[in-house]
Amino acid sequence: MGIQNFSQLLIFGSFIGLVGWTITNQVGRTQLKIKSREDWLLDGIGLTIQGILIPLLQATLVYRLYQHLLPNQQGYLKISLIPAFIISFVVIDYLYYWNHRLLHTKLLWNVHQVHHTVTQMDVLGTSRNTLWTSLLIVYLWVHTLFLYLLANPTGYLLGVSLTSALDLWRHSRLIISANSWLYQFLSSWLILPQDHAWHHCREIHNYNYGANLKIWDKLHGTYYESKQLPSMIGIPSSLNLFQKLFFPFS
Repeated sequence: MGIQNFSQLLIFGSFIGLVGWTITNQVGRTQLKIKSREDWLLDGIGLTIQGILIPLLQATLVYRLYQHLLPNQQGYLKISLIPAFIISFVVIDYLYYWNHRLLHTKLLWNVHQVHHTVTQMDVLGTSRNTLWTSLLIVYLWVHTLFLYLLANPTGYLLGVSLTSALDLWRHSRLIISANSWLYQFLSSWLILPQDHAWHHCREIHNYNYGANLKIWDKLHGTYYESKQLPSMIGIPSSLNLFQKLFFPFS
């Protein structure tokens, strides 16, 4: 199996697995039943954009842009698997941390707020956003750049796929018990669903910006820790469906 196929399988398998768990879990099943038609539409469109349109955009227009801007640099970086993985999973994670913080500033919050209208941690709401928000996310541009520059992108693609799978997981309610050995192993360094739930909390959503690693939030004083889930997820919004999809400025 090629690395590209494995990467796609990891992401798709994580999504299907988490959706299946949600359906079989009583609380998750109840959440799906009370989900409004508007939320189903927003989440479906978001997943389609993130899962299909953005990869197509990366493989065509953005890739060609780098071919035009850097015509002699394709495959220029000769980096082995592990360093390439570290760049993807760690270095780009730090770039995303600041990208995410920028989305919470006055300049861009009106765009990002749509993602925070999710009222329950829900894997289907992972990509809920305004249609053009992905253009403001560092992943679109940086991932394509490294895939263009790297002579062997295998390690980098592994990091990308793992980051995407973890993104789906941390938006779900599949919580690891705080008493388990797995929680003890992961909780000191990896952003878990309960950490990200506090980022979506109505009162304190300016914490836990990281995607993969907690170190960035801890380093910059934006980490909030609790083994419990917040009582209220999501922000109230007066935006209509058109505003949420196209131009979410109130």
